[in-house]
Amino acid sequence: MSFIMSVEDYLSIANNSIMWLAVIPMVVLVFIQAFLFARRALKTGRELGLSDKQLKAAFRSGAISSVGPSFAILVGMIVLLAAMGAPYAWLRLSIIGSISYELMAAEFAAQAMGASLSKGMNAMAFANAIFVAGIGCTGWLIITGLFTPQLEKLRLKLAGGRAELLPIITVTASVGAFSKLVGDYAIRLDETTAATIFGGITMGTVLTIAEKKNLQWLREWSLAISMFAGMLVAMLLRAARGG
Repeated sequence: MSFIMSVEDYLSIANNSIMWLAVIPMVVLVFIQAFLFARRALKTGRELGLSDKQLKAAFRSGAISSVGPSFAILVGMIVLLAAMGAPYAWLRLSIIGSISYELMAAEFAAQAMGASLSKGMNAMAFANAIFVAGIGCTGWLIITGLFTPQLEKLRLKLAGGRAELLPIITVTASVGAFSKLVGDYAIRLDETTAATIFGGITMGTVLTIAEKKNLQWLREWSLAISMFAGMLVAMLLRAARGG
């Protein structure tokens, strides 16, 4: 049996009911995991003395902050869905959520089979893309599974028994992680650089207004507003140069 099929044939495999049955248990597991984490966070927050109002505000802020990243993933998911079928796109972006990794892995795997996501896809390229994307992210899972329990010990060791240093270490680690994420875009000197700068300025402006006016809802929406402002600037600049 030949695995070199037409586009219609491989999409019939990618969207087959068996594929849906294969991915549903894993997506359900993600929802269960999210529920358990939320319940644990709620319990720990009450043990620390947080009020129900504070907990509600924290959960609402987290939900609002997820709007911006989810919108970007949704746009990328449309591309992945057209090339790899709905079940695979639904599974991968429910578990990993990194559209840039998923598209890159699928495209490299397809190219290795003489195709691309936009042209010449067949059953062999589709199967190769699934294997490459799956195997490529196992390193993250292994590192996370083996070393996450040790990170809290490392954090306490860095503080040297001084509890007042723990918040400082946590904040500086977060700033470093976010700086790593935006650093590549900041030095490109293109529309992504403008989006990075404008998003930062918008965040500072929104937080300043929220602080002066004591607007809690504006603080919660600050991340989403800043991300959409940055994306809008990038889109306008790209359109202006005919990209």
